[in-house]
Amino acid sequence: MQVKVIDHPLIQHKLSLIRDVRTGTKEFRELLEEIAMLMAYELTRNLPLEETKVETPLTTCNCKMLSGKKIGVVPILRAGLGMVNGILKLIPAAKVGHIGLYRDHDTLQPVEYYCKLPTDVAERELIVIDPMLATGGSSVAAIEMLKARGAKHIKLMCLVAAPEGVNMVNSHHPDVEIYVAAVDSHLNEHGYIVPGLGDAGDRIFGTK
Repeated sequence: MQVKVIDHPLIQHKLSLIRDVRTGTKEFRELLEEIAMLMAYELTRNLPLEETKVETPLTTCNCKMLSGKKIGVVPILRAGLGMVNGILKLIPAAKVGHIGLYRDHDTLQPVEYYCKLPTDVAERELIVIDPMLATGGSSVAAIEMLKARGAKHIKLMCLVAAPEGVNMVNSHHPDVEIYVAAVDSHLNEHGYIVPGLGDAGDRIFGTK
């Protein structure tokens, strides 16, 4: 499996809290946002820099700033919305697109119902976000939709993944780097990640 597990102690601590069945909707949302911000910090570690001169209260010095690489954040609806604000706190200038996919409960295959993206996706470093990488079907479909619209630089960021989902994305999109906080054991017969954290969308929005 080609996947990068971000094992920072703060992320792992918050992940343990978010898995807990006793964690309520408010706390779940807050934790998911915090983890997304921490993960984005690691994911953007290699963004290019350029030198610039800055005048401090004492003198002028050479400093480094981002070289203008454009970032796009693309949540897969609906659960991906829970990670957006955390990333935007770190990268407030990022543009946000939306991809609407749902998983058919019988076939477990993704069904597209919405796609709205920045017009310059070909020029952006895109971060596709979804808390769960289960079968991998939705992520593969979302990446295909982005590539069909000209996207060339795509990363996938998920909270928890199953090995089956990682392998699915690797096989269809080997050029896409995958970042997760944990790779769990397996998928159960209903396509849910074990041990996982339940249905992320329901826990974010309190719909179950």
